[in-house]
Amino acid sequence: MGGVIMAKTNKTKQVFLDDSYPENISPEKMDEVLDATSPKCPISGCQGEPIITDTSSGEIICGSCGRVLLEKSIDPNPEHISDATEFVSKTRTGPEQSLTMYDMGMMTVISNKDAMGNSLSSYMKNTFGRLKILNSRSRTASSNRTLRSALLLLYSLKTKLGLPDSTAENAAYLYRKAMQKRITVGRSAKGLMCASLYLACRQTAIPRSLSDVSQAANVSKKEVSRACRNLIENLEMSLGPCNASEFVTKIANEANISEKTRRDALRTLAQLAQKGTSAGKNPMALAAATLYLACLLNGEKKTQSEVAKASGITAVTIRNRYSALKKELGLETNENLENLN
Repeated sequence: MGGVIMAKTNKTKQVFLDDSYPENISPEKMDEVLDATSPKCPISGCQGEPIITDTSSGEIICGSCGRVLLEKSIDPNPEHISDATEFVSKTRTGPEQSLTMYDMGMMTVISNKDAMGNSLSSYMKNTFGRLKILNSRSRTASSNRTLRSALLLLYSLKTKLGLPDSTAENAAYLYRKAMQKRITVGRSAKGLMCASLYLACRQTAIPRSLSDVSQAANVSKKEVSRACRNLIENLEMSLGPCNASEFVTKIANEANISEKTRRDALRTLAQLAQKGTSAGKNPMALAAATLYLACLLNGEKKTQSEVAKASGITAVTIRNRYSALKKELGLETNENLENLN
């Protein structure tokens, strides 16, 4: 029976089949709770069990005589219910709130009709007309226009960089916090939003470099870097160093490197982290050099130029980092494969 919950009552114990009550509860306390929440059949001579609750119609029915004990009972389930295969268009709670939206999902709509759908009187129309004007003026304030354009840029960057909603929410939170502290005054909103998004990627461990964010927003890397330092200082943020292993999968996907080579590169980076030799080095360059070294050891034909193009690091940097890795790990590679470059 879909959507039906049955409860069986005895003199000593009552059991609900929906497991909505805690397990570690005494029988006496359970009886008190069930007596307070479960209606009983008033007909004399009726067994009064089982009690059937139909969640679809909201009715509670006596399973013995069929009497409806309660109509339109309160639904204890959450008001907003949806899953991946179902779209709920009409809910009492409305759309969920989000910091990435200008009004955080709480839009003010002023209508010319009342709750019953009838038109307002001329006096009320004039009153609500003045409210509409005040509402439109508050939306077009300079600070609100800046926030609106910054959030539109955030949506564009989220789509270009393929970022999850949690990272975009964190970036919007950082930018709104910067506005509250008046960090945005006299500074570029575009650069601060890019910096907020980069810092959000760092906090959520999303492998996006400063160059990726600046190129997607068409902003200079120097401006984004300056804005990042400004936000870290004024918001008193503490960020750990980037992990080079986070960029291995990204570079390997761009360069079409095999899974075995990726695992070898990750293993090499773990060895470097244990020795402490990876500290202070550019994580993107270190990941690219480690991948190139793993390609040579596995006999996979990938040139330094291909790895450099996939990572955005120059071939000279990869070559220098690769030479240092060979000395640190004491490895020997095939010289014929190195000559491909």
